[in-house]
Amino acid sequence: MPLKRQAFELPQYKSNRGPAIMKTFTITAAVLTALLGSTAARAETSVSIGMSGWTGFAPLTLAKEAGIFKKNGLDVEITKIPQASRHLALASGDIQCAATTVETWIVWNANGVPATQIFQLDKSHGADGMAVREDIASIADLKGKTIAASTPGTSPYFFLAYILKENGLSVKDVNVVNLEPGPAAQAFVAGQNDAAMSYEPYLSTVRAAPDQGKIIATTLDYPAVMDTFGCTPEFLADNPEAAKALATSYFEALDMIKAEPEKAYGIMGADVKQSAEAFGQSAKFLEWQDKAANKTFFEGEFLTFSEKAADLLMEIGIIKSKPDLSTIVDTSFIQ
Repeated sequence: MPLKRQAFELPQYKSNRGPAIMKTFTITAAVLTALLGSTAARAETSVSIGMSGWTGFAPLTLAKEAGIFKKNGLDVEITKIPQASRHLALASGDIQCAATTVETWIVWNANGVPATQIFQLDKSHGADGMAVREDIASIADLKGKTIAASTPGTSPYFFLAYILKENGLSVKDVNVVNLEPGPAAQAFVAGQNDAAMSYEPYLSTVRAAPDQGKIIATTLDYPAVMDTFGCTPEFLADNPEAAKALATSYFEALDMIKAEPEKAYGIMGADVKQSAEAFGQSAKFLEWQDKAANKTFFEGEFLTFSEKAADLLMEIGIIKSKPDLSTIVDTSFIQ
């Protein structure tokens, strides 16, 4: 990705030494500016990241907007890409890295898009959920109902399948209408569909409209949504220091959130058209994962959940065979 160029205008100074000295100073300063700019450009590694407006990914936005990525030698471009097509952007080379759920990396690798997870971003603690109409008293009542959810291979669809399976049902027992989390929540509060799968900040649309229904299940009931960050094997092989810088930058963004929460919430909220206060409320439904939490996660829960997720993905026909789960993660970049 080409670096952006910015024109600088040197201030004009008066000197009693005459115009010749003035001319020499201007040329020297211009050359010095160009040299410094060239050095900075060489020091930065360009990387394009694909993600969504999900609250859990917001520290990546913070790292960019607060200059943390740049400080750590990265020239980062963030592109909002629906989860259903994020892997296509990876495969085409339009992006080198992405943020998504643990089971989605399994889907991508199983379907011929190699990608490696390098650090954990967050865990959903109520930030993902299912909204239903008031007359639906239990998950069992969803049989034969219409549920809005993203397409197969995405986190909302997987979470729907996970909830249904835990209650003796499958996606074959319901009618799924494909809508992304934002539109799904908006359609639900507008009176469409019997249920909807969504996540923060869009799930708050449902929380703010209790007359339209209720949230019957979240990740507090079914802990099945956890996000990680990863890149293509080629990018990691060619840019190991940049990969380390990506992980370091994320953890530094979490430090900034703790140190300056209002400022951080304001930056992250602006990206999804929320106030700092509203964003802070959304963030209460998840837990960003620091370096220590990453270590605990990858040594235990990651392995057991990945196996369970792979089995369910095969059962519902999203993948035909399991990839080698040990080869789609590399935590050596967490320093």
